[in-house]
Amino acid sequence: MATQIQAGRPAATAGAGAVHKYYQRFDRIDRVMHAFLMTTFIGCAITGLPLVFSDHEWAASLARALGGFQTAALIHRICAGTMITVWLLHVIRIFYDAATRTGFLAVFWGPNSMVPQPQDIFDMWNHFKWFVGKGPRPQFDRWTYWEKFDYWAVFWGMAIIGGSGLILWFPAQFAAFLPGWIFNVATVVHGEEALLAVGFIFTIHFFNGHIRPEKFPMDLVIFTGRIPEHELKDERPQEFRRLVAEGRLAAAEAAPPTPWTKVFGWVVGGAAVIVGTATVVVIVYSVLN
Repeated sequence: MATQIQAGRPAATAGAGAVHKYYQRFDRIDRVMHAFLMTTFIGCAITGLPLVFSDHEWAASLARALGGFQTAALIHRICAGTMITVWLLHVIRIFYDAATRTGFLAVFWGPNSMVPQPQDIFDMWNHFKWFVGKGPRPQFDRWTYWEKFDYWAVFWGMAIIGGSGLILWFPAQFAAFLPGWIFNVATVVHGEEALLAVGFIFTIHFFNGHIRPEKFPMDLVIFTGRIPEHELKDERPQEFRRLVAEGRLAAAEAAPPTPWTKVFGWVVGGAAVIVGTATVVVIVYSVLN
């Protein structure tokens, strides 16, 4: 989740006398929320696909492995309820931080805002030029244009999938004030948007976060919360220069991630990538057949 860089502990010494500086990029709340979001999203994907592709043999086998369609539906609702709760807590946190710490202007404008801005358009264009060797690599700040795209795809996807899912979850309550045709629309929207979300997260988001060359095979920052100094300088030079100019770089220093945190990131992140890739393969296979 998007927050400003938080102050951490002084950087520690690692290796044979070499000092490797790290800076805090995500705080503990960010990482916990992402962990819940990641886990519940995968849970919803695994338990929802057997219903979408119920006419395929693999779907029936997966449902049986989960304890049957009823058990899969129960797991799906538990994961969905948790995911909606995390989304609501994230929205509440944004407004709370704006009211108590950052100010509401920072939510909509500036380097720490996730709202797309004119600079993102220039960054995108310059990035495409760099791809084809027609210009230098753009100088990114705290959030790149593709990170904002990822964020808003998930944000609005949660609202659409969650809203339609709640209608299908509590039909009697919603039928008291909604017309009957809404439930048909909700059924279509929930299934199609969910497939779109699964396809996007398990391809575009995984590529941006882990598979692109400079991050392959795994970017551990969302698990450790810390980014090494050389990555901050190389990948987000505008942010590095801004922190130096504002005199906030030293306050953002953090201790290097512990070995167990790295192992946790490799195991959990690797498992998520494997499950996500397998899910995409199954979806493509089912659609083509």
